[in-house]
Amino acid sequence: MNAADYYGLDELRRACAGFVQCCINVDTVCALLASAERYIQYKCTKSLVQKVLEFVDEHGNEVLNLGSFTLLPQHVVRLILARDELRADEFTKFQAALMWGKKFCDSNPNTSLKDVIGNFLEYIQFHKIPANVLMREVHPLGLVPYNIIMNALAYQADPTSVDPGKLSPNRVRKSGQGRSMSVQSSLDPYGSNTTLSSSCSSEMISSGDQERKHSSN
Repeated sequence: MNAADYYGLDELRRACAGFVQCCINVDTVCALLASAERYIQYKCTKSLVQKVLEFVDEHGNEVLNLGSFTLLPQHVVRLILARDELRADEFTKFQAALMWGKKFCDSNPNTSLKDVIGNFLEYIQFHKIPANVLMREVHPLGLVPYNIIMNALAYQADPTSVDPGKLSPNRVRKSGQGRSMSVQSSLDPYGSNTTLSSSCSSEMISSGDQERKHSSN
């Protein structure tokens, strides 16, 4: 598809794009994202990524529970979890981050699971997870800072008692910056960077070559 676009073969490009879009389903969506992000510099790929992300948004809970979700690069996982359009409950998002983190730590045994999970916490609205689930399923793991759990519980008891910025700091920053956001975590040792935009094709611009090399070892 990208080669057809490069050489100006419009009919072939349209045929390839149409075929790939027809292949977007729950079984292929993660593989398509993992492949497409390597070629995001191409216009055709950007358009394809937007279509794939729209599918992920619509089938959020189902996609986040896929085993293949753990094969996505870290910056792509953050991109998905950060999307306002994602139709997934917050506990499912946490479970997806946990599943991804465990898989990553299996391949990188010297890496702390708590540090890995820390890259995703700002994209999860813990105050929307029922209190009994927070205390039974999340808190005992020791992966989420105590203040985040307490703020979430306090909000559920009395929403006026907690500053919204303490609940979802990333979303507060995003609303102040407009619809485009740079997603970069200081805990990400590989320096990958992703730009999200809802007004055009979502950009996955990554300087994460080290991340991919590290994950392949």
